[in-house]
Amino acid sequence: MKIIVAKNAGFCFGVNRAVETVYNLLNENHKICTLGPIIHNPQIVEDLSDKGVKVIDTPEETPENYTLIIRSHGVSKSVIDKIKNLKINYVDVTCPFVKKIHSLVYNKNCPVFIFGDKNHAEVIGIAGHCTNKIYIFNNSSELAETIKKGIIPMDEKIIVVQQTTFNVEEWKKCSAILKKHCTNCEIFDTICNTTQIRQQEAANLAKKSDLMLIVGGKKSSNTLKLKTVCDKFCNTILIESAKDIPNNLPKNLENVGITAGASTPTYIILEVKQKMEEILKNEQENSREENFEEMLEESLKNMDTSRYVKGTVVSVSPSEVCVDIGRKHAGFIPASELSNDPNLKPEDIVKVGDVLDLLILKTNDQDGTIMLSKKKVDSVKGFDEISKAYEEKTILSGKIVDIVNGGVISLYKGIRVFIPSSLTSLRKNENLENLKGQTVNFRIIESDKSRRRIIGSIKSVLLDEKKKKEEEFWSTANVGDKLEGEVVSFKPYGAFVNLGAVDGMIHISELSWTKVKHPSDVLTLGEKIPVVIIDLDKENNRVALSFKQGQENPWDTFEKNYSVGDLIDVTIVNLTDFGAFAKIIPGIDGLIHISQISDKRIKHPKDVLSIGDIVKAKITDVDLENRRIGLSMINLDDDNLSLESSQPEPIDSDDNAEKVSENSDTDNSLENVEVATEASEISDLDEN
Repeated sequence: MKIIVAKNAGFCFGVNRAVETVYNLLNENHKICTLGPIIHNPQIVEDLSDKGVKVIDTPEETPENYTLIIRSHGVSKSVIDKIKNLKINYVDVTCPFVKKIHSLVYNKNCPVFIFGDKNHAEVIGIAGHCTNKIYIFNNSSELAETIKKGIIPMDEKIIVVQQTTFNVEEWKKCSAILKKHCTNCEIFDTICNTTQIRQQEAANLAKKSDLMLIVGGKKSSNTLKLKTVCDKFCNTILIESAKDIPNNLPKNLENVGITAGASTPTYIILEVKQKMEEILKNEQENSREENFEEMLEESLKNMDTSRYVKGTVVSVSPSEVCVDIGRKHAGFIPASELSNDPNLKPEDIVKVGDVLDLLILKTNDQDGTIMLSKKKVDSVKGFDEISKAYEEKTILSGKIVDIVNGGVISLYKGIRVFIPSSLTSLRKNENLENLKGQTVNFRIIESDKSRRRIIGSIKSVLLDEKKKKEEEFWSTANVGDKLEGEVVSFKPYGAFVNLGAVDGMIHISELSWTKVKHPSDVLTLGEKIPVVIIDLDKENNRVALSFKQGQENPWDTFEKNYSVGDLIDVTIVNLTDFGAFAKIIPGIDGLIHISQISDKRIKHPKDVLSIGDIVKAKITDVDLENRRIGLSMINLDDDNLSLESSQPEPIDSDDNAEKVSENSDTDNSLENVEVATEASEISDLDEN
């Protein structure tokens, strides 16, 4: 069997743009709702729902502080007007091809013909931009019937557009009718070019295939049209994901074609291809096994002995196990017939004195030996247990013995259970090699004894465990709790930490008491760190964490060890028109006003100082409440220096806010710098 995937299967430009927009906004911590499902794909919609995205039917349902997404299908002009009147924050990701149709039909003083599904969101949106009479046709038959009734003035000017996913072949029929009956018809070709290519490619693939699998949502217009196109040429099945592939596929298929609608992500298409490859491989293995079993059955018919016997282990060697079966023939089990686990040695499986249930494979009267199998008897017993576990959805345990194309093999009572890679973990792109040799828990999700096809899922068990842990977490977690977590990923705005039950996020501002450019400057992937819960949003399953709250606040350190009048060494970290910023301790900077740098008048601090200089300075002012520190490099020997005399001349906050903005070196850690200046200057400093 040859499996061919269409080149143009999957997300189109408009759908990809819409989905990426939603995920990007989520990453920026926006609360999102969509006006209808963002796309006709249940897996994507479910994933977004898990991330807190709400699906609403009308703009009035938009929750407070949420951003409303207008999906790629577009909406009517009245809906846009309503959103604006309600002053809802929204993002319009209507497909550019659909927006073009809106502009073609808007404000036209003649009838508009729309070819498409009248109940589809895209067609409803197009109709909502028309300002004259509208006629909607689903196919050429409806058009011909309407013309026949004479209810349309065919001699008037008519604007004609099509739904972007309208069937190309059907449109050719409609176009021929229009050109025959309409004398003043302006036809715009608005079927998306991607749709035309996709449908033509699907037709060509179907012509040379025995079976076509169409992957996509059952409510997706373009997906349903692909099925209609392919149905003409071969047996065609519509599925939403790999799990929907029927167990009773026709035998001896030579060519299987796979294509997908515009709302189907690439990973689902790959899973379908992988499963079909697994089916092909299993069929080949089953064929070999069935042939072997037929030969075995035939050989057993010619024997005078029973098929099954009990044997006592007499000796164990690396290549075979000798057993006493109570007959004159010597019984032996080749190492390959002991277990389906190729990694086990005979001494790992049996020991002298063990009594085993065995199957006779071959009798050699000339040599006086009988070849036996233990693993085939184990398989028969294992199948019965697996069938029961499948019906009762119970959890089984098995060792991962092999990594194969598309997944792993686990052994349960001698039965090889295939677990697809997508069902081995809760995380995508898990390294399957890490599983080899491990004993894992899984459920049987497919059992076909006749085809010797057993499929398991580790993910099913992990999801149950995760759900239980999440429930426990949300029932006990409180703001202020101190936990330990593992750093699992970085974003420019923060780090995600796995807490066991849920993932939490440390915003970049909560990583350190000093300014941080990127989370990787502070943390390492895989690192175990202490964190503090600072916010819980159970409704959207979000946990806000702090790493810096587990560390000593540098302001507390300063308060303990320093006071006004102390003479200290400081490091110059930045120079501005009105003074120099100096680091006292990590995370704490003070300001040496230009009047406090030298007892001589200077034009600019750089006349005396350079960044990196270590100088002596006296603490002249400490404002812990506003986190500002004033320093002075003059009168260092005057122990009676008054605070009033040490203060700099008044600074105009507006003027110096500009100076800080213009002159601050953005590479220096100024976010937490506190100086004896106006509050507005500090605000501007933080922004820079």
